[in-house]
Amino acid sequence: MASLYRRALTYQADSSVLFAALRDLPYPVFLDSAFPHSERGRYDILAAAPLDTIEHFVSNTISYADNQKSFREIERLLETLEAIDEPDEALPFTGGIITALSYDGGRKIAGISDSPESKGKCQATHSHPDIFAGLYSWAIIVDHHSRSRCLVSHPATPPALLADIEQRIASAPTRSDLSFSLTSPLSTNLDETDYRKLFAKVQDYIRAGDCYQINLARRFEADYAGEPWEAYRQLRAIAAAPFSAYIELPGSCMLSFSPERFIELRKREVLTTPIKGTAPRSAIPETDRALAEALQASEKDRAENLMIVDLLRNDIGRCCEPGSIRVDKLFELQSFQTVHHLVSSIRGRLAEGISPIQLLAECFPGGSITGAPKRRAMEIIEELEPSSRSIYCGSVAYISSHGNLDSNIAIRTMLCEAGKLYCWSGGGIVADSQVELELEETWNKVGVLLDHLQKMR
Repeated sequence: MASLYRRALTYQADSSVLFAALRDLPYPVFLDSAFPHSERGRYDILAAAPLDTIEHFVSNTISYADNQKSFREIERLLETLEAIDEPDEALPFTGGIITALSYDGGRKIAGISDSPESKGKCQATHSHPDIFAGLYSWAIIVDHHSRSRCLVSHPATPPALLADIEQRIASAPTRSDLSFSLTSPLSTNLDETDYRKLFAKVQDYIRAGDCYQINLARRFEADYAGEPWEAYRQLRAIAAAPFSAYIELPGSCMLSFSPERFIELRKREVLTTPIKGTAPRSAIPETDRALAEALQASEKDRAENLMIVDLLRNDIGRCCEPGSIRVDKLFELQSFQTVHHLVSSIRGRLAEGISPIQLLAECFPGGSITGAPKRRAMEIIEELEPSSRSIYCGSVAYISSHGNLDSNIAIRTMLCEAGKLYCWSGGGIVADSQVELELEETWNKVGVLLDHLQKMR
């Protein structure tokens, strides 16, 4: 068995400074807890220059079984990394897979192809792959709870690469000279009139008994110039979220400011923490407190949250030991810089013979961003939404060689490619939803981000 190289580094609270020194390596990845701007997160993981990659654009024309091969390829890629002798269980990641899975890839893997209704609609063709996975043999791990930072490297890491990384760590830049700006006004694929029409169609489906909840999203876009990394660096300070991520791929950059964990796996203990229920923040303490209290008391938001709790209990239950599923927290109020959320926590114990990647594949895409029942909700989303979701509502995840897994739901997420910035936002619609409030919520979730981008020069 191989032994992991580990070297302690001087702790620094803001990991973005060090990441800037790694960005010009191939396929740089920053899994960002947004510390010190957010205290909810714990670990930052910085990596680049994977040993190998998988980049798939999943086809509508091949079978469900063939699409499932994408996850099996990821499993086989992970298996090429030799097991570590006595891995340090305190480390979240000891080399392994870091992956970005698009919602559209998950939809197609689930066997839901483009609907007849969506044919001929104006849909952006994104260069970001439906499924990206890199085999990263080294990483910088930052633990903000223990105020520690270290470089870990698998023996498979090429010596010249490790030496280059050591040099970059020693000479990391201290400031940014980059710029970013939007060069056109923001536009949306669903203005108020169109959103109202789709909202009415969702309500028709709910009244007909087709579904109980549908997550309806709209997309904003604008032209941009400059470096997406500079946009990310500034936005993380004003919309800090514990499951943020920045990934550069050939032809695209993904900027995610997600507050939502999808699935975590530690020592075969599974945790999923869906968000359903959102209220804006206010700079006035009394108003902010009233908004939070109203969210906690909202029967509509609590019902919406409970539907997704039941859905995710079923999803992880397919991979967990019978009788091990439990709901630890229900409707917990969590407050972030721009919004309040209701968050629930569901746990289970992974069944023997089920791998971390199988768990991820069985549950993807996350039920909190589809609706219930899950498959029918995805069919309705495909029929109604005029544009593809790409990475939005997908997931960024790591699967460590020693069995750990953690992942986000890629909400509050932007995609920069070919001079265009795309940003999506949505919300769950149930029988007693009010269209004005739902439309307002889609802006509340990303408005602070987009307003800041419009001011950047």
